[in-house]
Amino acid sequence: NDDCLLTRGKKYSSARWRLDGRALQKLPVHMGLVVTEEEPSYADMASLVVWCMAVGISYVSVYDHNGIFKRNNSRLMDEILKQQQELLGLDCSKYTVEFANQDKADQVLNCQSALKVLSPEDGKADIVKAAQNFCQLVAQQRRTYTDLDVNVLDNLLSSTNGFPDPDLVLKFGPVDSTLGFLPWHIRLTEIISLPSHLNISYEDFFSALRHYAACEQRWGK
Repeated sequence: NDDCLLTRGKKYSSARWRLDGRALQKLPVHMGLVVTEEEPSYADMASLVVWCMAVGISYVSVYDHNGIFKRNNSRLMDEILKQQQELLGLDCSKYTVEFANQDKADQVLNCQSALKVLSPEDGKADIVKAAQNFCQLVAQQRRTYTDLDVNVLDNLLSSTNGFPDPDLVLKFGPVDSTLGFLPWHIRLTEIISLPSHLNISYEDFFSALRHYAACEQRWGK
């Protein structure tokens, strides 16, 4: 069956992945994939992105603290397209991805899922830039300092322009930190730590989704 595929030694079908996503009580709309390890794997990250697409996650952000994926985003995109063919087979046309990076080299493929590749410059530096922009608006008397609130700062920030804040972050590696991944946007985000993204299996990925689906988010209460 052309719809069947082999991943980490077990066969799945794209229909099975869709059913997996629908079976969860809740599914993140935007997932962050954060690698704290020193040597990121393009192949393993591409598998994670394709799995996100296959279960129905609409927005995916990829981040490593050295900015390796962002500097080599074309290599990552090539690997994602390869994994789509290998993992989804004839069904891959249903899972097109928008490569929505900040630079001018964006690739848009009739998007169904949207992907951003981020680095530390897209986090803390954006907060500084937002503060500078707000100060400039105050100096121009277009704003007053009492106008600054959560919504205003959200509008000034650009890292996830067009993206909702992440619902879930999967953090890979031994470091007990997200190492600068969108510090403003993840204030309400569920963070699940996994030992490594290297050779990660679909079972590990889906187990994290099940854990997220079972979590009760109290929104700081």
